[in-house]
Amino acid sequence: MDRNARYPAIADLRARARRRIPHFVWEYLDSATGSEATLRRNRAALDRLTFLPSILHGEIVSDLTTTLLGDSHPLPVGIAPLGMSGLIWPDAERLLATAAARAGIPYGLSTVATQTPEVIGPLTGGRGWFQLYPPRDPEIRADMLRRAAGSGFSTLILTVDVPVASRRERQLRSGLTQPPRLTPRLLAQVAQRPAWALGTARLGMPHMRTLDAYSSDTGSKDSTAHVGYLLRTSPDWDYLDWLRAHWAGKLVVKGVLNADDAPRLEQAGVDAIWVSNHAGRQFDAAPASIEVLPAIRAATGLPLIFDSGVEGGLDILRAIAQGADFVMLGRPFHYALAALGADGPAHLIDILSRDMAANLGQLGVVRPTDLRGRATRH
Repeated sequence: MDRNARYPAIADLRARARRRIPHFVWEYLDSATGSEATLRRNRAALDRLTFLPSILHGEIVSDLTTTLLGDSHPLPVGIAPLGMSGLIWPDAERLLATAAARAGIPYGLSTVATQTPEVIGPLTGGRGWFQLYPPRDPEIRADMLRRAAGSGFSTLILTVDVPVASRRERQLRSGLTQPPRLTPRLLAQVAQRPAWALGTARLGMPHMRTLDAYSSDTGSKDSTAHVGYLLRTSPDWDYLDWLRAHWAGKLVVKGVLNADDAPRLEQAGVDAIWVSNHAGRQFDAAPASIEVLPAIRAATGLPLIFDSGVEGGLDILRAIAQGADFVMLGRPFHYALAALGADGPAHLIDILSRDMAANLGQLGVVRPTDLRGRATRH
């Protein structure tokens, strides 16, 4: 099968993924919060960024290699953490970590993943990032850091844009609960998706295994208020200072949209800032991440990581042109996994690489960073 002919774009993987996973799982993966205005705003703002193509520049051989936080990567892309990843496709964390290590790119594991850092860390090839949803209890907090470091994770991500549980209305309508429970309504959906059903039956219903050590089952809740929220807190600047003092590796703060926060984050000793509106999943009146990126770039010399709304290689180039050093993708890698199984992530990486190279050729530049300052907003 020629995958480049059948699935040449993320949109093709997304369409196939929707046909292969149950409806309630699809709503978990694909939904945002509110009326999903922020999700649409991300797309619209990216589309407003254009470049003037170049002519008569001769042959271009692109160079996508990138250095971030002291590590060299073959392209400026990594796999963003996504909670309950194993709900979307059976054994997702293990498959994605293995694919990332093979490709030489970072893989982010969420605190609320369905696998533990002890299982996933050794699979990341030393490029594992652990996303911390901040525990309130200092003993639990210290133990999570110990487990992440001991499992080989080199970078800690503090997520700061989830101070409270969001209301993802599409998830609520779908009937999804946390922890997931297969009600008759959901079983009817599962029966229509045999590949997902067989894989899940083999591995067991997914749950947040990292948190098993800290809590007992707390019963069914709605689709966003899970056991993690009972353990966590809304962090403040003192919390960040504590993390910096107790984590020896690289420290990234994720969920920054205000350029005024950048200098203080720099003073606090963080190693990179992650510009993100959580892909519209938390707050429906947030600006598009790409719109605030230039101001944050102007406010700090720290490396900037970007996500939210990326749907292809051209969007990655747009983000880099606006000041990003690296781009993380969450949903697209899960679309790829659900669409094509274990072969999906490598195919997505190929799509992104080809897309970036083709667009760099149109623009007459070799490296994505050569596009800095060349994008025009219409």
